[in-house]
Amino acid sequence: MFTTASIKFLDDLAANNNRIWFEENRSRYEALVREPALAFISEMSPVLHSFAPHFRADARKTGGSLMRIFRDTRFSRDKTPYKTNIGIQFRHASGNDVHAPGFYVHIAGNDCFLAVGCWHPDTNSLARIRDWIACAPEKWFSARDHGSFCEKWTHSGESLTRPPRGYQADHAAIEDLKRKDYVAIAALSLDEVIDRDFVQLAGARFAVATPFMRFLCEALQVLY
Repeated sequence: MFTTASIKFLDDLAANNNRIWFEENRSRYEALVREPALAFISEMSPVLHSFAPHFRADARKTGGSLMRIFRDTRFSRDKTPYKTNIGIQFRHASGNDVHAPGFYVHIAGNDCFLAVGCWHPDTNSLARIRDWIACAPEKWFSARDHGSFCEKWTHSGESLTRPPRGYQADHAAIEDLKRKDYVAIAALSLDEVIDRDFVQLAGARFAVATPFMRFLCEALQVLY
């Protein structure tokens, strides 16, 4: 699916991030990035369904799991028009955007990784997760520190410097209650991304995150 030519296109785009170059190379984008990404999403669908049936692998060209290559530059100092990575998110069926619980694939010439969890959840979702952790810290620790999960995944994301309002500073899970993101990252090598078995590798890595993802889904009162 993905090849060294896919990565080369992303590197070329990073060096020529303008609309004229992109239009001249749109056929390369279609052949080397979008079509392989859609094929990957299609093949991930039954794999994902085998352990997380309420998450969607949607292979539509627009509006599905493949994230737009166009950057939103309205509120950014960086006005370059295109993302220089492939972003794929398998969102929960109840979610409408990238902040919903999900499984994520990030491919770029200088950085490839998988991610799971809730990135920048909205205020209500963040409060639900924190309350669930506060009420069931041992259950959270079991999900967070599950052996096979910790072997492949590293917790990441932003945190507050002080305890959030309403939570005691001496709570057993206070460092986790400070989190603004509930995500974990698993690094990938380029060789893994372009390997013929990348679908199986991604599926296996995502599957071991089940305790972590199930906890977040329970907190948000959605089915895993």
